[in-house]
Parts: sequence; C-alpha cells; structure tokens
Amino acid sequence: MIGYGIVILGVVLLLGVLFVGTVRQYYYGSATQALNERAAVSARFYGQYLDDFSLGEQSRYIFENETDDFTRVEVIDLYGNLVIDSYGFPPGKKMPTPDINAALKGSTGTWMGIEPETKERILALSQPLMQDSRMIGILRYTTSIKKIDEVLNKITGVAVGVGAAVIFLSLFVSWLLARRIVSPIGELTTVAKHMAGGDFSTKAEKRYDDEVGHLAETLNYMADEIVRNEKLKNEFISSVSHELRTPLTSIKGWSETLISGGLEEKEETTLGLGVISKETDRLIGLVEDLLDFSKLQSGGIGIRCELVDVNRLMEEIGEQFIASGNRHKLKIEVQLGEGPLELAADRNRLKQVMVNLLDNAIKFTPEGGTIRLSTAREADEVRIQIADTGEGIQAENIKRVTEKFFKGTTRYPGSGLGLSICKEIVQLHRGRMGISSVWGEGTVVTIWLPIGKIEGKPNRAGAEL
Repeated sequence: MIGYGIVILGVVLLLGVLFVGTVRQYYYGSATQALNERAAVSARFYGQYLDDFSLGEQSRYIFENETDDFTRVEVIDLYGNLVIDSYGFPPGKKMPTPDINAALKGSTGTWMGIEPETKERILALSQPLMQDSRMIGILRYTTSIKKIDEVLNKITGVAVGVGAAVIFLSLFVSWLLARRIVSPIGELTTVAKHMAGGDFSTKAEKRYDDEVGHLAETLNYMADEIVRNEKLKNEFISSVSHELRTPLTSIKGWSETLISGGLEEKEETTLGLGVISKETDRLIGLVEDLLDFSKLQSGGIGIRCELVDVNRLMEEIGEQFIASGNRHKLKIEVQLGEGPLELAADRNRLKQVMVNLLDNAIKFTPEGGTIRLSTAREADEVRIQIADTGEGIQAENIKRVTEKFFKGTTRYPGSGLGLSICKEIVQLHRGRMGISSVWGEGTVVTIWLPIGKIEGKPNRAGAEL
C-alpha cells in the first residue's frame, strides 16, 4: 500500500500541478495579451498622430480619450514620475516595479503584484512612448485580477478535491486488494505451519479463483500427496517386514529342524534344503527389487545400449519360462513379428522387464490358463505384448498398479515395486508401457520401444538419452 500510495500521490500531484499551471497560464496569459495588444495600438497611435505634442499634452489627450472603467491608464516620464493617472491620483514619484524598469530600458514589461495605492492584486503592462524614434515616456496599463484569482482559486480547489478523492479512492482500492491478498496468504502461512508440524488435516480455503486460490489448491494437493505417500510408505514397510519375516522364519525353522535331526533323514533333508533355497531366492528377489528401486530414485541405473533383436530375446525368455509354466500347468505361447526386430537397447534391462512381467502373469493366472508373448512392428516402434487369462486387475486399480509400493492384492507376496521398476526402465529407453485389464478375464501389458540409434553415454534414470 505504501508503494502504491507513493506512486499514486506522485502521479496525482504531477497531473494536478500541470493542470493548475496550464489553467493559470491560460487566464493570466489572456489578460496579459489583451493589455499588450491595447498598449501596442495606443503607443503606435500616439507616436504617429501626436508626434508634435509634448509628454504633458499627450498625457492629457490620453486621459481624455481612455474611457475604459476596468483598465487604469498611467503616463510616466523617463525619471519614473507619474505624469497623469486615469484614476485621478496626483502626479508624483512612481514605485519602480519590474514592468516600469523594463519599459525604461525600451522593452514591454509585465508585472503581477499588490498595488500600493489600491492594495489589490493587479496585472500591469508598461509600453515605451516614442517620438521621432526617441522614447519620451512610458504608457502603463493596469487591471485588477481579483476576479481571475477567484476563478483560479475555485478551479484549484476543485482540482485539489478531485485529486484528494482520487488518492483516497486509490488507497481504498489498494487496501481492499492488499487485504484480499494478504489475508489468504496469512491463512496459507498458518496452514503451512500446521503441515510442517505434521498436521495434514488442516486444509487451506480457496477464497478466490486467482493465483492465491491456485496456491491454496496446490497446498491442499501437496498435503493429500504427502498423506498418501506416508500411507504407502507405512504399508510398504509393513509389507516388506512381512515379506522378510516369512522366508526368514521358514529358513530358520528348517535350519533348526535339519540341525536337530542330524541330517539323517534324506527325504526330510532334501525337502528342507529345497525350502531354504526357494525362500533364499525369494529374499534375493526382494532385495534386488529394493536395490533397483533405490538406484532408480537416485538416478543410479544406467542403460548400456547395444543392437538387440527383440524376436530373439522373446524366444529366449519363452524357452526359459516353459518349465515354470509346466509346473503351474500353464500354456506359454510366443508369437513373433516378421523379420528381425532390431533396436538399440540394454538387453539385460529389457530382459529384466520381461521376466518381471512374466512372473506376474504366472503368479496371477490359474491352472489351465494361457500366457501369450507377441512382438510386432508398428511404424517406427516395436510393440511387445504379454497377455494372460488370469484374474485381471480391478478397474479402480489399473491406473495405480505402476505406482511405487502399490499392491492391488495381498494374497501374493511381493514388494509392490515390480511394475514401477518396469515402467521406469521402459521410460529410460524412451518407450512407454500401457496396461489394460478386465477383472476376471485377464490382463494385457503392452510396451512400445522406438526403433533407432541411441547415441551418447549410458543413460541415467530421469536423464535424456
């Protein structure tokens, strides 16, 4: 408000001074011009037609012929003495005002001030009286400017009033605007302090649909995201704790069983070692997911590009999972697109994505189901698709299954990081991943990867290739 007030006050004062100055110049200039024209005409007339008359005779002629009641006419000699006055003042020494001094020097002079005899403000104009190119005296016209001053005072008063009203109105509007901005910001500051203290139940109120209102919405959105992420983090910690506890409990139990049994029962020993191996693999997979996630978050995962034949890679993965599919009584089909589908990519990371997606498909597909791997070329991209006839994903969870720590169901073990890591790796290859599913019918995961060279150094998560 202080800043706006100073600017507004300066502008109003500047415009007010210019306006009042222009008006004063107009009124006083008009009066001065009128006196100047009259004095010039009279001086030329008297100098031309009264050329043989003395200053005293000319003065008497001027006195007898100047009949204007609003203008005072004076004739002054070269010594500054009043010769004649149309107001009837007796001859004598005249006060040397600036206009008289200018006329004595041969030029026309003007002056505004207080007349000593009448005690009123006057406008005076003095003109030299010439005779044969020789100055013999001064012709002086004066007029009262009381009426002009009254008009100018009224105009100045109106200008001051208008200026004051403009300043007041501007400051009032500035105060309203400042209040409209400062008050919500104060509330946002209070809400932010509550949030900084961990209280996310307090929400910012959106008063107006402006920048401050959008800031309130953003603050509320941030609070909701923090609460959601906090919930996901807690769920993740709980899930990971459970996932770690279960295999560790199995390993510890079977280890104690084998130790106490003295390894004499071969069948039991084989079963126990198998369980320990399986649970150890499960722990290794969980730890690898956590490490990959940590690297992705910190930008520590790089991709080392080479020429990869996607068809050949899918064949290898299909052959690798045939045994797993047979164990789960699932049919795994591989349908390859025509010709070699080559692109620049990190073979190990792509294989990691496919293995993760196939593990999920096997996990959620019941016995007798089918898992189909297919490839095809679409314009300048390679499409990789993994479709299953499993239980599918509920509609409300489809958009969230690639979120970090999200687990659509707790019936199966897992960290909730697999799909998130797959999506990050695909994006590192400048590709995209889409998931479609019908609950109870199956899920289709589609990956599109661009065909073309990837130049430069190995890429890091979140960086440009």
